[in-house]
Amino acid sequence: MLISEDDIYAAMKELPGYIDITPGDFKELYVHAYQHALQKIVGSLTAEQFMNRKVIAFNRKTTLDEAARVMAENNFSGAPVIDDAGTVVGIISEKDFMYCIAGKGAQSFLSVILEFIRCSGGVTQTIGSKKVADIMSSPAITITETTTVVDIINLFSEHAINRVPVVDESGGLCGIITRADLLKTPLSLLS
Repeated sequence: MLISEDDIYAAMKELPGYIDITPGDFKELYVHAYQHALQKIVGSLTAEQFMNRKVIAFNRKTTLDEAARVMAENNFSGAPVIDDAGTVVGIISEKDFMYCIAGKGAQSFLSVILEFIRCSGGVTQTIGSKKVADIMSSPAITITETTTVVDIINLFSEHAINRVPVVDESGGLCGIITRADLLKTPLSLLS
């Protein structure tokens, strides 16, 4: 946040009495106070405040055909995978589908298209017989409702992930947070 010398003089004039401080010292003090306040505010934001509680999750026994259909119809690129008890056991994403079709070396959608061209239909038969558990990323990286936004951002960066399930003490699914959810936070207003 930029603060001009005129801003400093105006603020100093509004204070009652005499303050023995230079505009430069005032600006330095202001910057430090602003940073401390920002860290305090950001540090207090938790997953509970930003998570989506309505989550589409797949059972590990769901077919890939069904998972792909639901993801496409609902326009999302990944979802938690749960076991029969409702415990989060993995994540399935577009990247998992891409790796299933074109191998772990796949870097783009075009590499998937190339694999389809080369295999002329064999890939779709292989995928059709698989379940979510066959290609999901596991174990899932999860958080709790009390995880701070700063920690969530660090998880996204460290693990190159785009979503993280929010779980309770027993690993049951409570919600999900995506990178897009974090972009909607008031953090953009604070900078």
